[in-house]
Amino acid sequence: MNKATEHINGDAIQTEMKGRKEERVRSDERMPNLDLLRCAAMMMVVVLHYLGKGSLLPELTQRGISGMGIAAWLMESFCIVAVNVYMFISGYFLCRSSFRLSRLVQLWLQVWFYSVAFGLAGALTGAVRETAVDTHYLLTLLFPVTMDHYWFMTAYVFLYLLLPLVGLAVKKMTKRQMQIALGLLLAVFCLAKSMLPVRLETDRQGYDCLWYLCLFLAAAYVRRFGFPFLEKKWRGLLLYVGSCLLIFAGTFLLREVYLRTGRLERVIKVCLEYNHILPCLAAIGLFGAFLRLRIQGRLAKIIGGVAPYTLGVYLLHENLGLRYSWQDWLGAKRLAAEMAGGADGLGAVCGLLLGTVAAVAAVFLCGILVDRARKWFFDRLHGILCKIGIYRRLTEKIQGADTVFRESNGQKGISE
Repeated sequence: MNKATEHINGDAIQTEMKGRKEERVRSDERMPNLDLLRCAAMMMVVVLHYLGKGSLLPELTQRGISGMGIAAWLMESFCIVAVNVYMFISGYFLCRSSFRLSRLVQLWLQVWFYSVAFGLAGALTGAVRETAVDTHYLLTLLFPVTMDHYWFMTAYVFLYLLLPLVGLAVKKMTKRQMQIALGLLLAVFCLAKSMLPVRLETDRQGYDCLWYLCLFLAAAYVRRFGFPFLEKKWRGLLLYVGSCLLIFAGTFLLREVYLRTGRLERVIKVCLEYNHILPCLAAIGLFGAFLRLRIQGRLAKIIGGVAPYTLGVYLLHENLGLRYSWQDWLGAKRLAAEMAGGADGLGAVCGLLLGTVAAVAAVFLCGILVDRARKWFFDRLHGILCKIGIYRRLTEKIQGADTVFRESNGQKGISE
């Protein structure tokens, strides 16, 4: 090899390394469009918990559901995609990042803080409802992940623990390999339950790590290879709206079958389960619509300043100390009484919509402010503890573990 060739190859290698470095930098940058979707998804989660735990969803097995009840189930159908969307966003970013022990520790401490602080506050103030304050309650507060205090966080933490293995596999797999693997997983955990009119014993309705592994791989596939159908945002929006309407129609169709025959009671809400094909498609459609959205300027900065704290909204309002109480504080009891009293018509439906919007806005704002305060407290506490030798050495070891995975990820990226 002559010097000229060596020079050209050297420049080419440097250019490739620079390009990959820039790509990694871009992958770490915030995306205002997906930050906005993250906020919207969390608001949808609050809607689900307001309607469900606020007794605003009439039983589908009863006859004569009022207009308010139908409106409540319609909102439920359009918001049931929330958790799938949130996990899809996480998978979209996690598939390009390396495992960080520091991130896992920070996440666990955040969950533990909310679990203990607000769980004890709820018990001491008498705000706890429908949950006995006993030894099991206290253990749930102290070990929130392994005791399933927040099922979503349990699934997420377990998935993050698998990231060193799953992330590496995703980066090495070819497009065809991912298609086959993803197809098999969806067939087992999604399509089978969506097609069969029976309740499968292994079906956890999407409340587990395995379902979120499916969503992680789906998001990784979209990130690596794209999804031509979603190249135009109107298609994603159409997929979302169409799937949600089918969720609503399918649910009431199964209800009609039950009312006429007395059969299929166990699967009457199957279309509203996270791992059903319709909520899955709706989540992908909504993600695709926001992925093509362009947000710039001041609005992007505002959204970027709010989105990092959205998890705090969930950890606050779903804490065992508050889980079944805040709905009544924000008007659900009054709306449920009106619904039970047979209130109907446009006025009643508008009252339900406005009441839900107001409650969601209050919970979201409160959660954001509380988590900002929590972050400020954690940062100041970290600065103080760093002056203590044992804490500083422990922090250095955690950072060293991060470096091990980061360097491994970087070496792989260069060798590809």
